Amino acid sequence: MLANIASSDLQIHAFMGSMQAMTDNIRFPGELGRQLQARREALGLSKSALAEKSGKVREVIYRLEAGEESTVSSLLAVMGALGLVMRVDRAGLPTASEVAARFRDEEDDAS
Repeated sequence: MLANIASSDLQIHAFMGSMQAMTDNIRFPGELGRQLQARREALGLSKSALAEKSGKVREVIYRLEAGEESTVSSLLAVMGALGLVMRVDRAGLPTASEVAARFRDEEDDAS
């Protein structure tokens, strides 16, 4: 499940030709969802277009972008359709700013 994946430290890489265009460390499901959404929007794709390109239903795109549960195969299919690859690194403890940002995000969601 996505929640289990996101508990480790993920790096998402987007490649434009041979030049690396984006690298982000992901520690929480919501962060992963925001990165997927940002990449989709940067490519000018609708959720429906991304679903078709990845061979998944639109609900999968909604769930991933919301940081909700999904399968690993769905995540990888969507990432592939976005031109993204995943690398899993050993995670240390989150920094104080990462923890603070996480709580800010939760407070914003509760409002």
